[in-house]
Amino acid sequence: MKAIRVEQFGEPKVMQLVEVVDPQISAGQVLVQIRAAGVNPVETYIRAGIYARKPQLPYTPGTDGAGIVSAVGPDAGSFKPGDRVFLSGSLSGTYGELAVCTPDQVHDLPEVANFAQGAALGIPYATAFRGLFHRAQARRGEVVLVHGASGGVGTAAVQLARGAGMQVFGSVGSPEGRELVHTLGADRVFDHTDPSYRQDILDATDGRGVDCILEMLANVNLGEDLRLLAPRGRVVVIGSRGNVELNPRDAMVRDADIRGMILANASPEELATIYKSLGEHLAAGRIQPIIGRELPLASAAEAHRAVMSQKAHGKIVLIP
Repeated sequence: MKAIRVEQFGEPKVMQLVEVVDPQISAGQVLVQIRAAGVNPVETYIRAGIYARKPQLPYTPGTDGAGIVSAVGPDAGSFKPGDRVFLSGSLSGTYGELAVCTPDQVHDLPEVANFAQGAALGIPYATAFRGLFHRAQARRGEVVLVHGASGGVGTAAVQLARGAGMQVFGSVGSPEGRELVHTLGADRVFDHTDPSYRQDILDATDGRGVDCILEMLANVNLGEDLRLLAPRGRVVVIGSRGNVELNPRDAMVRDADIRGMILANASPEELATIYKSLGEHLAAGRIQPIIGRELPLASAAEAHRAVMSQKAHGKIVLIP
């Protein structure tokens, strides 16, 4: 089969499309023919060798994907060859034509979704779900600000918050992003390249502030986020690319919380609940993953450069 292989950590060009031996499965494993693989920022950190947990070289990148079950080992649950599935992880990486998975990494893909949309579910939607409901504990009627609302996690968060009856604000950096986030149902969309946008957010709440902020770029925004919060507001830090300076008094006067999160900290029980809920939301049409770009597998390096752009809209997927 064809797969992307990383022989050494480094720049995107270290990812090469090569021919490798088809993987074999054993008991408790499922083999999936990949029709689309999702590209996530965390995979760029791993490839660069700057992530806390590094895979053993050489390796095939990728966590998210969607496709068709090709084979099922003994004691691997109820899946059968031909089932349409999406993945929330794999043992062998998803940037290839085949992926070996454990049963808990494999989930039914509703017929209403195509494979690219299935590949967009794993990390982005699970991250948005956990950030919004488990960490922020956001509730119906609250005002939620999604910073970076046009990206993979951002578009997921807007849809989930809207579906849960929250008032949704989004921040974007381009006219295309503004149009997209409006289309997804956000009540207000702000241009975070406009120096006055933070005051515009406060004005939109009559000065009260927002109840929750889902923050994708904390090193840029966190210090100012605290000033946008209503009393007892919460900021959930989902992404950061560096250090930040803040004034603790801005949190003190509001009884505000800063809550960090990574999806890897979720328990197996939490993950099972999240992916079951996402499948139900998808089948009911309450969420619809937004695909920004589809690229061939050979363009993995281009995909890694694109996913780190602040102008990225929706999910980038690779097609084997």
